[in-house]
Amino acid sequence: MIIAANWKAYVEEYARAKKLVAIAKRRARDLNGSVILAPPAPFLGAFAPGNRSAIAFAAQDVSLTTGGAHTGEATAQAYAAAGATYAIVGHSERRAAGDTDAVVAEKLAHAHAHELTPILCIGERERDSEGRYLSFIREELTAALDSRSQKERARIIVAYEPIWAIGKTAADAIAATDLAEMVAYIRKVLGELLPGKGAERVPILYGGSVEPANARDLAASTGIDGFLVGHVSADPDSFAALLRQFS
Repeated sequence: MIIAANWKAYVEEYARAKKLVAIAKRRARDLNGSVILAPPAPFLGAFAPGNRSAIAFAAQDVSLTTGGAHTGEATAQAYAAAGATYAIVGHSERRAAGDTDAVVAEKLAHAHAHELTPILCIGERERDSEGRYLSFIREELTAALDSRSQKERARIIVAYEPIWAIGKTAADAIAATDLAEMVAYIRKVLGELLPGKGAERVPILYGGSVEPANARDLAASTGIDGFLVGHVSADPDSFAALLRQFS
């Protein structure tokens, strides 16, 4: 079970960040899986260098640039040098801010170039009864991976985050049966991009109104390999409770 914690900009105090890191380190020792923290860049720089614990760190995004005169940009190389080993790419909030499929593909390439495992986010804005959202998911996956080598296609994590379910309550999360169908569909598309059993080895996470109350049920029968969580991961009590579900 992979628990990837995207703090977004929820965490702005060092003391709170330090507490969350301590919780993650303590719980990761008992977790049947792994914990990946994606803090804001300043906190990643504070906690990731020299990290030898059971947790790992991820960039919340990487720049399109590769260095030079680009004030305010944080490159994949800089994140890797700071101790990150993963990078979230294509999150719906970055796509809403202007990241096109082409931009996502380029950021994916930058992450791979600097040995960061991309956590590739995909997800439809709404679910129509005709099933057009499936074509949308296929397009996001193929656009991101089409230009990558077979080796690089195998070195990703896919995070399915339906936009309609993000930032709400457990009652608004996807139904387990629908999630199981989507996981099967994502594996089918990956199977067209990866030969042999490569698609079966790509972890698939779910994100969207995941809370301690519904996490075990969502994980039990859907085929997911973990969760990409947002606001729950930024609250020490809620984050600890979520991790306890898989200890």
